[in-house]
Amino acid sequence: MDAGLLVQYLIIAVAVLVSAWVVLKKQAPGTVRRLRGALALALLKPDRAAWLQALGRKIAPPANGGGGACGGCDSCGPTKK
Repeated sequence: MDAGLLVQYLIIAVAVLVSAWVVLKKQAPGTVRRLRGALALALLKPDRAAWLQALGRKIAPPANGGGGACGGCDSCGPTKK
């Protein structure tokens, strides 16, 4: 396989992964939140490198006190007046 074909496959793979992530965020925000939390907890262990712990803090889902139906941003429901 030559280098040009390999680069083309890598670009397509990245596009597919980004597309799958966007669809997952739109269709299952609660699942994405749980995945982000699990990955962040794995990266935040004390024996990890400092840069891995920083990455874990960055990808950790934001803490919210609301706890909406889907665990998302709480902005998908009707507005209360």
